[in-house]
Amino acid sequence: MEEKSKQPSVGRFDIGEVAASFPPSATTLLVDRYLTNRDSASARVFRVYKPTPPHYHATCDEYLYVFSGRGTFWMRDASTISEFGPGQLLFFEKGTVHALPDIIEEPVVFLSVDTPRRDPKDVIFVNPEDGTPESFIQQSY
Repeated sequence: MEEKSKQPSVGRFDIGEVAASFPPSATTLLVDRYLTNRDSASARVFRVYKPTPPHYHATCDEYLYVFSGRGTFWMRDASTISEFGPGQLLFFEKGTVHALPDIIEEPVVFLSVDTPRRDPKDVIFVNPEDGTPESFIQQSY
């Protein structure tokens, strides 16, 4: 991760190229790559390898643009479950419990914008036995 002071003030990113760089499998639920990482917001691309149990982020709102793949996703509680696919944007405020219980078509890749920046350790599982921030996500770059 670059130091924030060394980040360029502009950028151009090829999401397809980033998505293609992810490994075919992972030991964690997700693998991500930060595109920008500023205090006010971070942008990253991540691939989901396994269903994600209910969890939330305490410090940021999250905007998830579905780049590829299909699955099911819920926010607040399981009664809101619905299918997602490419071109859709999922949004939820900090503290909102959410989960991705089913992967229907791979690879599931999201472009995520977190406001303000999400610390990689800001992953709180509803059931602590479901994992830790380290078992949840692996930063690949």
